Amino acid sequence: MNKTRNTIHQKASEKTARKRRFRSFEVLNSKMNVGRSVSGFLDGKFFSRENLAKQIPFILYLTFIGVLYIANSYNAEKTIIEISRTKKQNEELRFAYITNKSDLMFHSKQSEVAVKLKNSGIKESLVPPVKLYVKAEK
Repeated sequence: MNKTRNTIHQKASEKTARKRRFRSFEVLNSKMNVGRSVSGFLDGKFFSRENLAKQIPFILYLTFIGVLYIANSYNAEKTIIEISRTKKQNEELRFAYITNKSDLMFHSKQSEVAVKLKNSGIKESLVPPVKLYVKAEK
């Protein structure tokens, strides 16, 4: 007989705990003016067939927002990768520009031009250039 009293007593305590839980949701709803949907979600009425059918547009909206969020993060990562790739290409082109500019400056020095033209028969002038002045006629 002791065993039956313990099981009955446990079931009674579970019922009072449930009542306290639902009572706390009711108190929360009355004091904070939380909508029916929040209290329905908390006590499990949200997942009943009737309410679930009513909530389909909201669930689809949340799904759409989630897909947009994921797509936006993929697009941001793609843009970051593209920016880093462009920075690397820009740096390589800058190095190539500096190298070519220094080569051009080296090969356009007068002494280098004279060495390259030595075999072609053109010789460097030893007479400095002279300015010619034209007098204007009156």
